[in-house]
This record gives sequence, C-alpha cells and structure tokens, in this order.
Amino acid sequence: MRPARLINPLRAVAVTAAIMLVPVQAATAAPAEPAAATQQAAASDARTEVTVSPVDLDGPAISAVEVTVKNTAPQRLRSLKVSFAGPVGWAVQPSVRSVDGSLATGASASATFRIQVPEKRSGFVLRTFTATAVYQGGDGRGTATGTRSERSGSPQANLAAAYNGVAVTDESATTAGDYDGEGNTFSAQKLAAVGLTPGATVEALGARLTWPDVPAGSKDNVASSGQAVELTGKGTELVFLGSGVGSGATGSATVFYTDGTSDTGSFGFPNWSFDPVTAHGATLVKSTDGRNRPDGYGNATVKYSVFANSVPLDASRTVAFVVLPANANVHIFDMAIAS
Repeated sequence: MRPARLINPLRAVAVTAAIMLVPVQAATAAPAEPAAATQQAAASDARTEVTVSPVDLDGPAISAVEVTVKNTAPQRLRSLKVSFAGPVGWAVQPSVRSVDGSLATGASASATFRIQVPEKRSGFVLRTFTATAVYQGGDGRGTATGTRSERSGSPQANLAAAYNGVAVTDESATTAGDYDGEGNTFSAQKLAAVGLTPGATVEALGARLTWPDVPAGSKDNVASSGQAVELTGKGTELVFLGSGVGSGATGSATVFYTDGTSDTGSFGFPNWSFDPVTAHGATLVKSTDGRNRPDGYGNATVKYSVFANSVPLDASRTVAFVVLPANANVHIFDMAIAS
C-alpha cells in the first residue's frame, strides 16, 4: 500500500486592493500607525488553527484521519511538521508528516494519518485524539495543538443508574455496606438526625440536590471511575454532593453540551472525616456523629461529613451529559445544575 499523501496548500494567493475615499481634513488627521506595529498586534491575536477530522471507532480496522492546519496570522507559516496521536497503545502511521513550501495568510494544509482502531468496547467509551503542528513564522508561537473527542455507547440515564456502592447502613445491620474499603459506613439514624433522609432536598452552592432515595443498606452512591451520566439543563455551575475517602479525592469532570462542545473542570471532596472541611475548595453540607463499623455503631465523638463542590458551566449552552472523574476516592450522592 502506498503511503498517504499530503494535500499541499496553494502556492499562490490572490491579493485584493481596497480603496476608501475619505474627506480631506486639514491638520487634524492622526499619524498612521506603523505597519510593523499593526502586523505585530494582529499576529499576537491570531492563533494557528489545528483541526482533526472525525475518527471511525468501529474497529477492528485501520482508519484514515486528516489533520488540517490553517495559518491565521499576517506572516507566512513555513517549515510545518504535523504529528498525530490517539489513545495509549493505538498505532499511528506515520508519526510525523512534513509539509513542503509555506502557507500564506488564510491558507491551509492537510496531512493524512492511518490509525489502528481496536475492537469496539461495550458500554460508553470516550476517546481523545491530539494533533500537534510545529512551524516557523505564522503567529510566532512555534507550535499549536488541536484535539478531538469521539464517543461510542450511551451514558447512564441518571446518577442512580450508576450507583455502585453502599455508603449508608442501619445501626442494626452495619455489615450491609462498605464506604471506605474497611467496612465502615454512615449511620442512617445519625444522617436522619441532621435532615438527610431518603429523598430529602439538599440546598447547596445554588443548586437543589436530592439525598439518595433508597433504603439503608442499598446502593446509594457512585465511586467515581469515569462513568458518563445524562444530565440536562442550563446554568452557571455543576454542583456535586458527596465526600471523599482518603485525602486525595480529587479529579476532573467533563461536561458535554448538546452542540457537541465540552468543558472540563476540577474539583474534590475532603475525606469524610479528619480532613479540614474546606479542603479542595469544598463546602460542608452536614456532619454526623460517629459511623457504623462492621462490629456496630462507634466513633461517636468523631464527625463524619457530606460536602458540596462545583465546576463552572457555560450558561449559554445546554448540558447533555457528564463524565465523572476517574478517581474512585471521589464518592458522589447527587449532582445538579445551579442557575
């Protein structure tokens, strides 16, 4: 098989001259800005554009992917090299392509790569592809990057559909759950004492959340590991209700909008006990006295807490679904949009 060829840019660019007639005013016109300063200001605002074509995830197959680089700066872009990479372990040929010649303002060049796509996985899968351009001239930055995310499968219908752990047990049946990996859980009785009963409304950070509406000893939270969950609405913040296990309960959530765009924000929760209640920028929601252990209720003098934290949203767009952080120390009871 012959290697894929570059689509070379046009070497000639038409030049259009525009003439503007203005009244002549005596001794009042401001001096013209030097041409070099004008070009430098324009170049500082322009960024080389790198785009990646859609990637077919229906493997096993070898898919062709086109990377396009556009020069948006006043200066010519030259010595262009383009590289492309997929998820870890996905083979790409070639690794780098060089583009002959140079790109005038507004001109584009495309490079085609071949990527080995493995057999499609079941369930929801999100794949990210990255292209990098290295060059001289143009916007003067020397490098530009473009990414594309492709997904297959469907997100979970709601957070409850993704529940994978039991965080709350009755004091008469403390072995029914395991929140922290050591068999410990929240006490349903102590949660009820501070208003966290099944289905209770929780107001936090401008959002209206709901405490899991399930009996004690049932799956009631998500130990976050990159699950995708449907969520619809517009607002300024996406608020999470939960708490952490250990002191490293942090991660990034990616919000996908109905127009195909996405935003990523980082957040975290303090450990459900002993961490400062404002760790990772969280807000304390409720604290309970003690916890349930495998041998019964105990640690009555220690506080075990639930927190809220958030990531920003683009209020002009409608949320379609959320990909949760890939960190199982982050435990989520609910999430909602704050307007």
